[in-house]
Amino acid sequence: MPIIEPEAMHPLYEQVAQLMRGTAQQTIMPYYQKLSSDQIENKADTPGGLSDLVTIADKEAEAMLSDGLAKLTPGATIVGEEACEADPAILNGLGDAICWIIDPVDGTNNFGAGKPPFGVMIALAEKGEVVAGWILDPISGRICHARRGFGAWINGERITARESGGALPVAAISLLFVDEDKRDALRERISGNFTTVDIPRCAAEQYPRLVLGENDISIFERTLPWDHAAGALFVNEAGGKVARTDGSEYKITDKRTGLIGAASPRLWDMAARILF
Repeated sequence: MPIIEPEAMHPLYEQVAQLMRGTAQQTIMPYYQKLSSDQIENKADTPGGLSDLVTIADKEAEAMLSDGLAKLTPGATIVGEEACEADPAILNGLGDAICWIIDPVDGTNNFGAGKPPFGVMIALAEKGEVVAGWILDPISGRICHARRGFGAWINGERITARESGGALPVAAISLLFVDEDKRDALRERISGNFTTVDIPRCAAEQYPRLVLGENDISIFERTLPWDHAAGALFVNEAGGKVARTDGSEYKITDKRTGLIGAASPRLWDMAARILF
């Protein structure tokens, strides 16, 4: 049995975890591999020509999560991915005193295709600083949690990030949102320096892989807060490193692009030196 550390975890750890599990059970998994064409929409196309999907599960899950978090912390600002799609002005609340950031179904393209991975991501920020994060895998039930200054846990057991130990660092590098004129240069720098693997197209899976010794390096171009707030905190609190390409801390109110994630500060330095 894992050793639970309630005094170290965020005081709302269990309430938020229960809300996420209940939401996944009631509004996400019933649609898994059962979506009809009219329950899937394309919000936009990426620079690489791939669709950016939203499903009925995203919308229903965000509504349930938003309602539950509002009851936990009355008066808190809630920034959900789908709500921001409808009203981008909601993003102005990221720096409020208490702000919840929700990605109801991260990896929607995978979910829409009826395959894993996909996940639920929630972060809690105070005056623009992320203080806690939760990442749920609805299929396995795995839940990752981090609390700023206190550490990181998986299923209630404290976790420390570890490198893969391969001859070359294992890199899952997304070029989906990189400008076309930069892609070739990045590919040249990657070649011979890293063992590349496919990206999961799901930050809720990619961040845990950096901690679990599966991947050593990840590069993200688009850095929207619901995709990265919880994951960046989780990796950093586990002893890895997630930061902007210039080494500065990832801030949810910062609209710049570009982010490097690594299983250790040593590997982060190596990736930054080679790739940027």
